This record gives sequence, C-alpha cells and structure tokens, in this order.
Amino acid sequence: MSDPKIEVYSSTVQDYPDPNRTNDMTHKGHVISDAQKNLVRGLKGRHMSMIALGGAIGTGLFIGSGSSLAISGPGGTMVSYALISIIVFFVMGALAEMASLIPVSGSFSDYATRFVDPAFGFAIGWNYWFVWSTVVGAELVASGIIVKYWVPGVHTVVWGLISAFLIVSINVIHVKSFGEAEFWFALLKVIAILAFIIVGSLVAAGVLGGVKYGFSNWKYKEAPFVDGFKGTLLTFVFAGYSFMGTESIGVTAGESENPRRDVPRAIKQLFFRILLFYIASIFVMSLVIKYDDPTLTTASISSIAISPFTTVFKLAGLGPAADVMNAVILISVLSAGNAGLYASSRLPYTLYHKGMGPKFLSITSKKGVPYVSLVFTTGIAVILLLLSLVVKDVYVFLVNASGVMGFLTWFGITVSHLMFRRAIKHQGYDLSHLPYKVILYPFGTWFSLIMIIFMIGGQMYSVIDSGEGVYTFISNFIGIFIFLALYLFWKFFKKTKVVSPYEADLHTDNVAHSSYDA
Repeated sequence: MSDPKIEVYSSTVQDYPDPNRTNDMTHKGHVISDAQKNLVRGLKGRHMSMIALGGAIGTGLFIGSGSSLAISGPGGTMVSYALISIIVFFVMGALAEMASLIPVSGSFSDYATRFVDPAFGFAIGWNYWFVWSTVVGAELVASGIIVKYWVPGVHTVVWGLISAFLIVSINVIHVKSFGEAEFWFALLKVIAILAFIIVGSLVAAGVLGGVKYGFSNWKYKEAPFVDGFKGTLLTFVFAGYSFMGTESIGVTAGESENPRRDVPRAIKQLFFRILLFYIASIFVMSLVIKYDDPTLTTASISSIAISPFTTVFKLAGLGPAADVMNAVILISVLSAGNAGLYASSRLPYTLYHKGMGPKFLSITSKKGVPYVSLVFTTGIAVILLLLSLVVKDVYVFLVNASGVMGFLTWFGITVSHLMFRRAIKHQGYDLSHLPYKVILYPFGTWFSLIMIIFMIGGQMYSVIDSGEGVYTFISNFIGIFIFLALYLFWKFFKKTKVVSPYEADLHTDNVAHSSYDA
C-alpha cells in the first residue's frame, strides 16, 4: 500500500472556514500537525480489526463473567451484557466518526481539546495515560500470578519483569510489531472462545459430559433474574468493565495506513463480534453452570483452575482444561499489557504537542516510535509491580482504580462527539463528506452519555451498599478525584475557555480529501 498523497501545510496556521459558507472539508489541502509528522502509518486493516476486537476480550470475559452470573443470574447477566454491547457500539461509532476524519494518535485528548475545552482535553489525556499505566502495572502483577500456577518456586515479580521486557520489546521495534502481536494475541483468544462455545453447546445438549442441561438452569430457584433490579444493576457495572479497551482503536487511528477505510470497518465488525463472542459464550455458560455454583464467586486471577470457562471444559470431560485456560488467560493479560503500553506511550507524546506535557516525552526513534514515553510509562508500571512486594492486594487496587477512569474516557468521547457535530453544523460542513457516520445520531450518543453516568452512579451505589469500607471506596473512585483535579488545575493555570463551535479546528489532520489506495 502506498503512502497517502497529501499536500502539507504548517500546522501552526489557524485556518477556520467562514461559518456562513457551506463547504466540503476539502479547502486548502491537508494540514498535518507536528505530532503526526513524526509517526509512521504502519497498521494494516487486519491489525485494526483485531486490535478493536482484542481490546474487548480479556480477563473480564474469562473470569469476571462468572461473578456476573452469580450476582444476577442468567437473565440479568444477558440483559446487562446486551445493553453494554449497544452502548459500546454507539460510543465506538462516535469515536470512529471523529477518528476516520481526523485520525490522530492520542485521539481522546485531541478531540476534547479541539471541540470542548483544552482543560477537558488535558484531564482526558492524562486520565487515559494513568488508566493504561495502572492497567499495565496490574497486568504485570497478574502475569506473575498466572505463571506461578506452573512454576510455583519462582517469585511472581520475576515473571512480571519478564513480561514487561517482552511487551517493551514488541512496542519499541516498530508500530507494525505491535500490530502483529495484537493480531495473533486476539486470534488465539478468538479460537479459544469459539472452542468454548462449541464444547459448551455440546455439554448443554448432553452430547458431552453425559448430562443434558437444556434450559433447566434458567428455571433454577430465583433464576433467571436473581436479586431483581439490584442484581442486574450490579452486573451492569461488571459488564462495563469487561469492555474497557475497545476505545484503543481511536489511539491506533493515528498510525493506520488507511484510517478512512480501516477505522469504520473495524468498528462495524466489532459490534457483531461482541455479540458472537460475549453474548454467545455467556449464554452457553449460563446453560451449563448454576448461578449459585461456588466456583463462580471464587474464580480469580490467583485461582485459574476454577474459571467458569475451565468448569465447562471439565464438565465436558476434557482433562487439561485448567492448563489450556491458564495459557489463554496469560495471553489475554499479555495482550492487555501490550495494548496498554502502546496507548499510554502515545498519550504523553501527543500531550506535549498540545503544550500539555514535558518535551522529553516527545522524542521518537527513526521508525516513529516515541520510545522515551514508552520507557517512562514502563517505569511507572514496573514501580506498581514492585509495590506488590510490600502492599497487599495491589492488583485489586489497580484494577478498581482503572475501572471508573475507563468510564471517564467513554464520557469524554461522547461529550467530544456532541461538540464535534455542533462544530460541523455551525461551520457549514457537508455531512456527506464524513468517511463514516454513526447511526441514530444524536440519540445514540446521548443515550450512551446518560448510561455511562448511570454506570458510574451504579458503581458508587454498589460500593457504598456493600459496606466494605473507605479503602474500597477510595480504590474505586480515586480516578474521579484525579480527573477533577486535572481539569481544575489546567482550567485555572491556563485560564482556558470552552471552544466556540465556529472556531473548533476541523481542518488540521483532516483526511477527507487525502488520496489513499483502497
């Protein structure tokens, strides 16, 4: 595939169209920002599709789905995950609409800065960096715990450091090496899930395992809806956590070979794949495992052998199920760490070019990799890993902290999209020139925004209702306080103002008129 044929102008020029003139987004060539000039568009279409899918498949499905089934039963779990799938579709559609037109690395922060308020962009950017830095740290801890299942004599931190070296090596070479790694990681996870769906269906039908379950577990005791609305609400929060990472497609758009084509294609495929892999696998699980099975509430990173996926394989009479699922979950953990390191290394790089971060984090290699930012983020993740030596349950704290902060990223995407559309309307742009248009606008974006706020509120309710104390509350909601502190700091420090829809920058890095090979 050849490089885009573009005409380059100085990114320092502010070129806003006449608000009273209808235009087609193709005026004056293609202005490229300084941040994008230093990066390499090396991600192919197959990379983009698998990155979007791989971001949605992780330990939330392999382990967390069991907790959801225990809390709300089969009916509540299916409703929660189906509704979250719809929300993800609209959020990712909003992101795809912006990212296919203006494909930049660090997209969430960039769009929030352009269309909402620079202070909002500052908070979204550093919030997302913190999310993925903690996720990488958590995944390093998790990888050590998982490998200890096979090699109990070696300390978990050693394996965590080996995992850190592996994912840094993948990311530092070239963006293509990151894309290839994510492609194969995601492919292996997909194969494992397809195998689970097939085997689980045969178990439910009585072909394997010698017991025909049918729909009996949907009629068992309080099923299908256990604990009524409250149970479904709590599962709703679990389901939201499971889909964290799908938005990483927005960060990769800045290094896509053909963002106009590949970003929309990846998003369109994502919704149906989520329905297949998530909804189908959870449905099969609910047919075979009772909601009060004790293994559902004891499954965790440290007890892979009783993952709900493992339970189904064992019921089918497949002996080495624990070893197989252990390997699959280890792949999921490495994939999450790989994607997290990529995303968190691009955010500081982008933020510097917006005047929101230190200069040393903007240094790139000859192959367009911001390696200083990469090493810096890895250092933070390793520090979090080493904390596991002295702080009990550091993994749980990191996972809890990153959860709500992930919802804040989705919140930022939806708000930015509403302001993006407002700018398009006020500047008289022709919507037919958008490479991708999200369906059911504005309903879909507003629906997602309201439901995201509802999820954050639901999580607060569940934590307070559980009575687990101040430590649990802080670990879950420290992200909200960090986000507000970042926003207020930049607001008062830089005296920023809400961006006028007439002055929102729809031109820089706009590829509506660039010539890409299809």
